[in-house]
Amino acid sequence: MPKLVDHDKRKIQIAEATWKVIVEDGLEQATVRKIAKTAGLSVGALRHYFSTQSELLLFSMELVSERVKQRAEGKNFEGSPMEMVTEAICELLPVDEERRIEMEVWFVFSAKTLVDAKLEALSETVYSEMHQGLRNVIELLYSLDLLKENLDLDVEIDRLHALVDGMALHHLLHPATFMYEKMIRTLTYHIETLCKGSL
Repeated sequence: MPKLVDHDKRKIQIAEATWKVIVEDGLEQATVRKIAKTAGLSVGALRHYFSTQSELLLFSMELVSERVKQRAEGKNFEGSPMEMVTEAICELLPVDEERRIEMEVWFVFSAKTLVDAKLEALSETVYSEMHQGLRNVIELLYSLDLLKENLDLDVEIDRLHALVDGMALHHLLHPATFMYEKMIRTLTYHIETLCKGSL
C-alpha cells in the first residue's frame, strides 16, 4: 500500500528547511537543491510543492507570520500593565531561539523584497499587522489613562515600531553587545517615558 503523505506537514517541513538554510548559510545559498537536501527530499519532490524559489520563500515567510500571530493570540496576558505590554512587544523581538530564527529569516526576506516584487505584498501585509499590534499596545496604555498628556499617539506608535525593529536588528547583529537584558531595559525605559508614573 502506498505511503500517505500529509501535504500540509510536508510544506511546513520544506519551509522549516528553508529557514535553516537561510539562518546557517544565508539567502544566497537558499537554492532549491540545498533546501531539498536539508528537508531530506529530492528536487523533484520539492518542486511538486513549490514550482519556483519565490513561491517557496513566500510560503516560508507566511509561515513565520502565522506562527507569530498564533503565539500572540494564544497568550493570556497577565500582570501589571508594564508586564503585559512588555510580554506583548516581546512577540516581535528575538528574545529566545524560536523568535531569533523567525526574526533573522524575516530580515533576510525583507531585503529580498527590494529585488523581488512578488514578495512585496506579503511584506506590506506583515508590516501593517505589526504596526497594528503596536498600535494596540499604545491604545491599551491610553485606555488605562497611563499615558502622559498631549502625546501624539500616531507618532508614538511609529516611534515604538522603529525602536522594536532597531532593537531586533541590533540584537541579531551584535548579540554579545546588545544583549537580551539591554533590549528589555531599553524597551522598559521607553515605555516608562511615555507614562505618567510607575507601571
